[in-house]
Amino acid sequence: MTRLLAVADSDSYLKWAAGLLDATPQDWVTELAVVRTPIAPSEAQIAAAVSGTRARGLPQVLPARQVRRAAERFRPDVVLLACTGPVVDALAAETLAGLRPRPVLVSGLPGISVPATEKAWLFRSGCDLFVVHSGREVAEFSEIGARLGGGGAVALARLPYLDLLSREPGARDTGGVRDRVVFATQAKVPRRREERERILLALAELGRARPDLDVVVKLRARDDERQTHNERHHYERLWTALEAEGRVPAGAVRFAAGPMHEHLSRAAGFVTVSSTAALEAIAANVPLLVLSDFGVSAEMINLVFEGSGCLGTLDDLAKADFRVPAEEWCAANYFHDPSASDWTGRIAALVAAARAGALEPARSLLDGPEHAAARRRARLRLEVPPRMLRYGYRAKRRMRRYLKAL
Repeated sequence: MTRLLAVADSDSYLKWAAGLLDATPQDWVTELAVVRTPIAPSEAQIAAAVSGTRARGLPQVLPARQVRRAAERFRPDVVLLACTGPVVDALAAETLAGLRPRPVLVSGLPGISVPATEKAWLFRSGCDLFVVHSGREVAEFSEIGARLGGGGAVALARLPYLDLLSREPGARDTGGVRDRVVFATQAKVPRRREERERILLALAELGRARPDLDVVVKLRARDDERQTHNERHHYERLWTALEAEGRVPAGAVRFAAGPMHEHLSRAAGFVTVSSTAALEAIAANVPLLVLSDFGVSAEMINLVFEGSGCLGTLDDLAKADFRVPAEEWCAANYFHDPSASDWTGRIAALVAAARAGALEPARSLLDGPEHAAARRRARLRLEVPPRMLRYGYRAKRRMRRYLKAL
């Protein structure tokens, strides 16, 4: 029997962790917790993240010290660090260091990771296994690991959201009702306010031209909630401003949160600039558009969709011109045969080596003194209550402005 403790720090990582736990062998005993940080998900976000999985109730949000105590009580063979990079590093190097018996440390990335980055590898180089989701990602991160050193092996898993949809076809069955267009937001891109307004204007045009369609902006977080990445220009706030200026008709678009698979169950079309939810749409057989108006690049996090046949424009969106991806692209990107996934087998081998005393711990590339200050900052985000941390940041900014004025 293998005991696995998963620790997440934000909405997207929590959704990923809950899905991965669902894909573990039936005889594994699993627990799921959320570590308290400034980006910890709200109760509503937690409920949406674990919806449709085997999670028993809602995972608790725990301070770092309580996560350590939970690990000491549970005595896991494996700890899945489903967190942003600096938090993974701080948990592996400090909060969970010294656990006996030493668990196998596993980390990874919760969505599309093309192109692979050195930064992602560096923060997770203290883990024994790095989980990604396509053959291309395995090859790119393996190359980075061989070049930089540190870290452990790279393993392949199916994106858990795709397996959830394939395991529960009833979740997609709405008696043939397909009257919704879902726009999945992305916190990081596009960055500029006017670019986001252009998207809303195209959605409003679609809603005006097609009153038979329910045009929905699917939010990862409400304006007062936190998410993995900061969102400077929140779409709901922008829409309110556009309505006040008379630039969009009231009610042409509505905003909603909740589990993505529930929205896709009624979707006639899906659109995004860059979101892993595009893969969920493909798995649910929903035609889609990946907007190319703002560029197709690593910076826009949509480079992987080149050659998919799904790239389109805001003009295509306004006309509801959605596409079906090329089969060849799907096979090469995230829709590989489930039998190719090797992450649970690799974990089992690592656990066996650890029990035999033969597991050589991964070497973090961030253990040197030049990284000590960054690690201390990450530890503060784990140990100081978020409200107190925000007060500290505000005081620091005020002091800087005061000193600059002098």
